[in-house]
Amino acid sequence: MTARRTITTTTSVEGVGLHLGQPCRLSFHPGTVGQGIVFQRTDIACAPMIPARADRAVLTERRTQLGAGDAALHTVEHVLAAVAGAGIDDVRIEMDGPEPPIADGSAKPFLDALLAATPRAHGGNAAVLRIGVPLRVEDGESVYVAEPSDRLVLDVAIEFPHPMIGAQRGVYHVTEPTFAAELAAARTFGFVHEVDALRAKGLIQGASVENAVVFDAAGSRSGPLRWPDECVRHKAMDCVGDLALAGRRVQAKITAIKPSHRGTVTLVRALLAHALSEDYVLGIEEIMKVLPHRYPFLLVDRIIDLEAGKRIVGIKNVTINEPFFAGHFPGHPIMPGVLIVEAMAQVGGMLLMGAVEDPESKVVYFMSIDNIKFRKPVKPGDQLRFEVEILQLRGKVCRIAGVAKVDGAVVCEAEMAAMVRDR
Repeated sequence: MTARRTITTTTSVEGVGLHLGQPCRLSFHPGTVGQGIVFQRTDIACAPMIPARADRAVLTERRTQLGAGDAALHTVEHVLAAVAGAGIDDVRIEMDGPEPPIADGSAKPFLDALLAATPRAHGGNAAVLRIGVPLRVEDGESVYVAEPSDRLVLDVAIEFPHPMIGAQRGVYHVTEPTFAAELAAARTFGFVHEVDALRAKGLIQGASVENAVVFDAAGSRSGPLRWPDECVRHKAMDCVGDLALAGRRVQAKITAIKPSHRGTVTLVRALLAHALSEDYVLGIEEIMKVLPHRYPFLLVDRIIDLEAGKRIVGIKNVTINEPFFAGHFPGHPIMPGVLIVEAMAQVGGMLLMGAVEDPESKVVYFMSIDNIKFRKPVKPGDQLRFEVEILQLRGKVCRIAGVAKVDGAVVCEAEMAAMVRDR
C-alpha cells in the first residue's frame, strides 16, 4: 500500500480566473490524515469546506464546478490535476474568490507551488479506486471505456477542424514524473470564432492570448505551441483533474474519445458505482494517534472512508476473544449495546478530529445521546460497520448521527452531541 501524502508548508498562487475574470489568491495548506482534497472560500463568512468529490460536482459548460450558489467554486480542474499529479491525498485549498487563477492556462503553476511546499508522507493508506469489469460511458459526443488496470493509463483522442489540431491521440501512463513532464504544462485552448458566444454566456471573461492558446483561421495568436499535440495533452491533463473527484487514486486504463468535463464527471460517478471494495484509509496505528483509548476500550479497527467535516465509515471486527464476552451472557455471547454505542462514538470522534485544526492537541468529550435504538444482537464473528455523519457543527460543539450495520442490516442507531476541547 502507498502512504497518504500532504504538503509540508503553505504556498499560494495569485491571478484572475478564466471564466469569471475575478482576482483570486489560492493557498494550499497541509491537510490532516484522511481529510482528502477540500476547498474553502475565505471571502464568504462561515463558508463550509467543500470536498473535491463527484457528488459535489455540478455539471456545467466548459469547466468543473463544485457546489452551487454564492459559495460555488468554478473551474477547479487545473488545480485538481496538479494535486493528483503530485500524488497528494490530503490538502486544504483556500480561495478568496469564486475561481482559481488561470495563470498560464495550464496546471504547471499549481504543480510548481505544490512541489515547492515539499510533499511528504504523513500516515494512513492512500485510498485507491479499482474496477473489476470494463465500463462504457457516453455523454453527448464524449465516449469513455474504462478497463481494469494496476495503474492509471489515459488513451485520449480529440478532433477539431483546424490545421494546427486536426485528429490527435495520446497515450499516457500517469505517474508523478510523467505528469510533470508530459501533461502539466499543456495549456487550455479555444477559438476566436467562439469568443462572442461564450462571453455572452458569462464565460471566458478573464481569457487572453497570455493565459490560453487562442486559434484563428490562420494559426495560433498565442505564439508557438509547447508541443505539436499540446491540445490533446491538455485534454488528458483535464481528465487527471476530473478523475481526482473520485476521492481516491484511480487505477484503470481509460480510453477517452472527445472528453469533456461533464463526461469525465459522469465517468467518475460510474467508476465509483462499480468500484471494487476500497482499501482502508486509516489503520489502527493512525487511529491510536488520534483517540486516547487503548485496549480493552479501543473499539475501532480501521476507517475505510472519510469525508472531512461531513461523514465517516469505520469498522469493528467482533471476535470471541473480546474480554466482555466472558461475563456478558456467558454461553450465549452478545456484545453489550453500550459498547456498540461507544464504538460508534469513537468513530464519530475520528470524524470530529478531522474537522479541527491541530487534532493532536484536542480530545472529544460526548455530552448526550438521543434517539438510540437497538435492532439486532451482535455476536462473535460479526463485522460492525459504523456510518456517522455530522448534523450540525457550531464552534466546538457538534451533533452527529450514526448507524451500526452487520451484513447491511441496521443493528443500532443513535444521535449524539459532543464537544472538542484542548487535550
